[in-house]
Amino acid sequence: MKPLYKITPYILAKVASISEKLGEIKAARLHRPPTELRKRNRIRTIHSSLVIEGNTLTFDQVTALLEKKRVIAPLKDITEVKNAIRVYENIGLFDPFSIESLCEAHQILMDGLVENAGRLRNKSVGIMKGKQLAHVAPSGTLVKSLLNDLFGYLENDDEILLVKSCVFHYEFEFIHPFLDGNGRMGRLWQSVILMKYNPVFEYLPVESLIKENQEEYYRILAVADRQGESTIFVEFMLRIVEESLEELLQSQNVTLTGRDRIALFKDYIADASFTRKDYLRYFKELSTATASRDLKEAVDSNQLRKEGEKSLTHYTYII
Repeated sequence: MKPLYKITPYILAKVASISEKLGEIKAARLHRPPTELRKRNRIRTIHSSLVIEGNTLTFDQVTALLEKKRVIAPLKDITEVKNAIRVYENIGLFDPFSIESLCEAHQILMDGLVENAGRLRNKSVGIMKGKQLAHVAPSGTLVKSLLNDLFGYLENDDEILLVKSCVFHYEFEFIHPFLDGNGRMGRLWQSVILMKYNPVFEYLPVESLIKENQEEYYRILAVADRQGESTIFVEFMLRIVEESLEELLQSQNVTLTGRDRIALFKDYIADASFTRKDYLRYFKELSTATASRDLKEAVDSNQLRKEGEKSLTHYTYII
């Protein structure tokens, strides 16, 4: 059964704006953000998602754990961060359309935190906000069939994937398929879906913008529950996605490294062979010396294969 929501003028406007910004990002060669920006946004994502769930570690402590340094903090909080680092480092390996892949991600995310990591619940649960019962999830006996319907919609419905990612996020939270970890999993899986829509979403700080709008996020979830459809939540999440793209566009003054340029050029040239002149044609702002240095470093690090000498030299990416 298809989830309930409406395509409103606001949703259409946001989809158009997001598509326009994705075009600007590609034109500005930001579809693969610079290395330092990717690292910072990954840390922001992990930190924000866990802060929403009550984790006490600071941004600097998360950074230290990512760099494999020692941190003094509650063991549970450290475990949550280490698990999140593992899952986000492997985010490109998850299949957005697979329940089995979803369970694998949950197993990594909740390893050492709950006994049933990676297993769908078979019990009834209620979600508390403080002392108030905020949501009564569907019976545990319905979880598998509801997820099957949701993943069927995600993979087969002809709705734009951008919208489906938001619908999925809401429906996932409504179903609450695991005993614990559903909030962070819902946010993670929307990112997995968005990466299928456009790879740039792997490195966008959508989670940090949700954290900045945390009260509104939970309020909108509650309103959608009362309305019995996800329209208002889809509108909210599309606004968050749009803001994350705008933030990336504002980062255009971040300098690309040679490693960044080599990665960007791979997206452009794929498996075709090329010359230094082709490389300079793509990066018109580079000097010949800088281009030569980029290519030499890529050859030395086994990213490129070099054949020929002098004017006959050409390169291919080592897949």
